[in-house]
Amino acid sequence: MTLAQSKKLSQLTADNAQWEDRQLLRSGAVRGTEVQTEFDDEEERKVILLVHDTKPPFLDGRVVFTKQAEPIMPLKDPTSDMAIISRKGSALVREVHEKQSMNKSRQRFWELAGSKLGDILGVEKTAEQIDADTAVVGEEGEVDFKEDAKFAQHLKKDEAVSEFAKSKTLAEQRQYLPIYSVREELLQVIRENQVVVVVGETGSGKTTQLTQYLHEDGYTTNGIVGCTQPRRVAAMSVAKRVSEEMETELGDKVGYAIRFEDVTGPNTKIKYMTDGVLMRETLKDSELDKYRVVVMDEAHERSLNTDVLFGILKKVVAQRRDFKLIVTSATLNAQKFSNFFGSVPIFHIPGRTFPVNILYSKTPCEDYVEGAVKQAMTVHITSPPGDILIFMTGQDEIEATCYALAERMEQLVSTTKKGVPKLSILPIYSQLPADLQAKIFQKAEDGARKCIVATNIAETSLTVDGIFYVIDTGYGKMKVYNPRMGMDALQVFPVSRAAADQRAGRAGRTGPGTCYRLYTESAYLNELLASPVPEIQRTNLGNVVLLLKSLKIENLLDFDFMDPPPQDNILNSMYQLWVLGALNNVGGLTELGWKMVEFPLDPPLAKMLLIGEQLECINEVLTIVSMLSVPSVFFRPKDRAEESDAAREKFFVPESDHLTLLNVYQQWKANQYRGDWCNDHFLHVKGLRKAREVRSQLLDILKTLKIPLTSCGPDWDVVRKAICSAYFHNAARLKGVGEYVNCRNGMPCHLHPSSALYGLGYTPDYVVYHELILTAKEYMQCATAVEPQWLAELGPMFFSVKDSDTSMLEHKKRQKEEKSAMEEEMENLRKEQEEAERKSKEKERKKRAKQQQQVSMPGLRQGSSTYLRPKKMGL
Repeated sequence: MTLAQSKKLSQLTADNAQWEDRQLLRSGAVRGTEVQTEFDDEEERKVILLVHDTKPPFLDGRVVFTKQAEPIMPLKDPTSDMAIISRKGSALVREVHEKQSMNKSRQRFWELAGSKLGDILGVEKTAEQIDADTAVVGEEGEVDFKEDAKFAQHLKKDEAVSEFAKSKTLAEQRQYLPIYSVREELLQVIRENQVVVVVGETGSGKTTQLTQYLHEDGYTTNGIVGCTQPRRVAAMSVAKRVSEEMETELGDKVGYAIRFEDVTGPNTKIKYMTDGVLMRETLKDSELDKYRVVVMDEAHERSLNTDVLFGILKKVVAQRRDFKLIVTSATLNAQKFSNFFGSVPIFHIPGRTFPVNILYSKTPCEDYVEGAVKQAMTVHITSPPGDILIFMTGQDEIEATCYALAERMEQLVSTTKKGVPKLSILPIYSQLPADLQAKIFQKAEDGARKCIVATNIAETSLTVDGIFYVIDTGYGKMKVYNPRMGMDALQVFPVSRAAADQRAGRAGRTGPGTCYRLYTESAYLNELLASPVPEIQRTNLGNVVLLLKSLKIENLLDFDFMDPPPQDNILNSMYQLWVLGALNNVGGLTELGWKMVEFPLDPPLAKMLLIGEQLECINEVLTIVSMLSVPSVFFRPKDRAEESDAAREKFFVPESDHLTLLNVYQQWKANQYRGDWCNDHFLHVKGLRKAREVRSQLLDILKTLKIPLTSCGPDWDVVRKAICSAYFHNAARLKGVGEYVNCRNGMPCHLHPSSALYGLGYTPDYVVYHELILTAKEYMQCATAVEPQWLAELGPMFFSVKDSDTSMLEHKKRQKEEKSAMEEEMENLRKEQEEAERKSKEKERKKRAKQQQQVSMPGLRQGSSTYLRPKKMGL
């Protein structure tokens, strides 16, 4: 019998004993003094939590925040074959999940040593221990994230794999790029215009060369050339490449910045960064004075941050005549960008691509992962040399594809007498370890064919030479706001025709190629949208609203969106911010909201940190927030599952997964951050190191805000209260064994088998959770037990404690009074705004009248008067 089973049995026995005692008392067979009455005290203390839903008047629909009234679906036809297949998912992925026990403990991005994927990639089991000893630790035991090993350091200088690239110097390769032939014409257009839209195919050189041309043309004499990228991997790899071409160390003249990682210095002239980094820089410097030119690369992807930057930079362009903006796009659909900035010129870079033969599936492919694996095997066995690129939807599907390809290659080798060419299988997705991401650029072994399995990052952001065969599943993952869950969820959708064309184009970079589309030509023409729905029209906008409010944009209708977000999305986002206390009852930023803006975190995590200051436990909360900002630090190898489970249980804090993470970090710190200790306890040292980097940067922000680093010591109840303050809107109450329901919407929620609260005989009545994961069930990720009184205290808009002295009528009366007070507050604000607007118009009218008088009577002199003004009289 396991520990969990014995505890469950003990709990059941205790419950039965209490029930028997209660029945005996009621029957009169025994007196109260003859039995334990602890449960009576417990029953007396039991709190009944009332659930209600309060909304401030500014969110009841009477105020319009956007020009887009209706919600937008990222689907052309929900009943089409491709839409149905995307909802069903892949049977092969489910099969691989069962084989790898992924339904119990999902593998994370660095869980590779000793795993199947690790064997495929050739990962050494001791790599983590080696890496652990190389971390650069600064003051207070915090890692120096500027000096620690970075992604780009793993990229080799011989990353170009085409025969041409191997035979030429970097300078010769630069001259061969299509953009080089139009260098002077492009620079002339930039000199003559403040905003330019540059259109060029992927691989034309615009990402790596444009910034260098601007540097060579003198734009970095009095400022920086910045280049934004929608993805972290692209920002890092491109910066590495440009630093090599300019023969400078990465972080000197050329650097990059992503969230929680800044590799720049005082000499940096060219800075690659994610669009989110530049967006946050506008908080400190609204006119971006240190930048002379900003290049918005891959603008066609229309990420959430890119769309917000469009509006911000349009304002900067109007305010700074010395500022230049260049918008680059890999598609010919650039007229929209040109129109947004006032019909600015569009410059086309001539392409140098080879023809691509597109082959469609004759029938709809029911399992796109299985179809991709079969097609890749067919290409490998029957087609001439050339690397394969498979476009898959996400990490799970990529790992399943790699497992299936490796297994089938093993079967083929074992059953075929003839020699089978080696297939080098390489995954690429955002959470893969940096050194393994860099492998896609490296040369394959002699006689081997590379098969790269990628997300849509390989559509435009990364250029890999040597690809002759593209397998397009026709699907991709998009983040979409799920109103039932009350949060964003990654869902599989059919891609757009524009994205499909981009994917096909990857096969024609090195020579004539072939694209295998695992869907019919009819589906391409009739079931796919022409272009993807911008992220700003389908996701939660909490961070965006917080940012815009901090930029003094009180009325979101005043902000210039290229495509306005739907009204429901804005209302949901503002409601979440109001619930967290970031917005007041009339929609303005509170003092808490202003502080939350300073942190590059989701609003709930930022609030948790700030409440930690009030409860004097910020040191502990800082660690928890850092651990939540990286994927899971636990790993569970298939061949040692029981050992890893036992090791994990040693860290459990029965009442909280959040406190379990805190315990792990503190134990790691107590053991001098050693890698061998992590190995012994089945912990990912790379994950813990990343959490330490995040903690270090957040600590710097706290110091800037002059927030002292307080600690609660062993009293972790206050830490649970801080967690409750940030996630009370995700509260759930106990319904059955391991089963909860969301207090507000009744949605079923289950404790995950890997949770510290699962199966230990401790089932709290109320928990709050970090987020829901939709797999076979709705699993709560990172749950913590909370007291119902905390929910009522910290989330009064949702919860209140039933008071025996207060009737339901009095309770409703109190709610009505609170709503009336909010209505009055909003009405007062409306009057203030109307008065301010009236005064502004009056001031503008007087100013215009004065200007007209000066223009109409330029030489007229006032006649003399006998009346002496007081000043003339000396009074």
